[in-house]
Amino acid sequence: MKQALYLTIVLSIMLSNESIYAQTHPNEFQQVESEVVDSIYSKTLDSYRHFWVKLPESYNPKSDRKYPVIYVLDGFSLQSNLEVVYNNYWGHYLPQMILVGISNRIHRTRDLTISKIETRRGSEMQTESGGAEKFTAFIESDLMPYIDKTFQTSSYRTLIGHSYAGLFTINTLLHHSHLFTNYIAIDPSIEWDNQKLLIQAKEILKAKNFDGKGLFVALAAEQLNMQDASVTIDNLMEDTSEFSLFARSILEFSQYASAQQQNKLNVVYKVYPEDLHGTVPLPAMRDGLVSLFQWFQFKYPQKYNNPDTSVQDLRALLNAQEVIYTKNFGYKSPPMIEELFNGYGYMNLQMGQPEKALLFFSMALKYYPQSANAYDAMADYYLSQDDNLKAIEYLTKALEISGNLYHKEKLDALKK
Repeated sequence: MKQALYLTIVLSIMLSNESIYAQTHPNEFQQVESEVVDSIYSKTLDSYRHFWVKLPESYNPKSDRKYPVIYVLDGFSLQSNLEVVYNNYWGHYLPQMILVGISNRIHRTRDLTISKIETRRGSEMQTESGGAEKFTAFIESDLMPYIDKTFQTSSYRTLIGHSYAGLFTINTLLHHSHLFTNYIAIDPSIEWDNQKLLIQAKEILKAKNFDGKGLFVALAAEQLNMQDASVTIDNLMEDTSEFSLFARSILEFSQYASAQQQNKLNVVYKVYPEDLHGTVPLPAMRDGLVSLFQWFQFKYPQKYNNPDTSVQDLRALLNAQEVIYTKNFGYKSPPMIEELFNGYGYMNLQMGQPEKALLFFSMALKYYPQSANAYDAMADYYLSQDDNLKAIEYLTKALEISGNLYHKEKLDALKK
């Protein structure tokens, strides 16, 4: 009973993002700014566009490790939403990723809408519209190449958009599906221009192959009809008023997209009965990312924690996990993030199972050969086995990589 309780506590600690770095030294990559705010000039838009980039804590420019990327439109408005979701769910539910927020403060309506219209909801349009294709060209030809050249990115990308940006997100999926792997459309304005995109979608979704692509659509349903509280999600499609067109269009699109099994698009949609248009981005980002990355979720953690699981079985589990990741990312990918390798390694040392600890530490070095922390962990393993010479060898390598005071002091103390 005591052992089972101990294992539960260890697993909880390992999968907590606050403590997963218990064996990681934050000064290791101190030369890298974790967040960058920048801008680039776009000939397509004839203007500068601002954006921010948030790097994972493990980011090391000296390694060849590449990261998936999330692009969020209205990036400065939705930055805190995305960061709180990512910070709470990376590791077990989400891979470590580079986050990019694109500013849409200037010319938002123009850049995110798919066609030019003169009136909307009975009123004259006061802003320019219909520039989505140009803004897509900016993302594809200007922003993405800059991000890919500057940072260690992979081609596995996710696009997130809310409202007009949700309309833009679905338009990108339908007409430029090669740009992103996943699309999260939150309360998308798909009723735009007499449901123009909805009409197009019904043709495209029938004819086009979306194998390997994922779409999550969110609908805030606290106010389905701003003039009639009797309209609910159950009778929404029976209402024909202008006031329910926004919600009806989202629901109709979501149901139609979900029914098209032949195109192989992974579609998930969710209705949020307690949320308004302005509150739904936070829960929708959480649900969208977790659902579209469901394949990433760590398999069989209880077996990794079970002291009776053999080294051979652990190795088989890791090999199977690597196959899943490699298939979905489209490139060879480690079966665990480095922090989990080290976490399980230290856990097994504490449990008196050095052979298992060696397996995890060795695999951390195999997949993260430029990590000073991986060498430091291996040094701790040899210290636990009273092999000081080996420990010095690995600490020396850790110091060569990091150059930080922690490793120097540790190495000096060991040599004495």
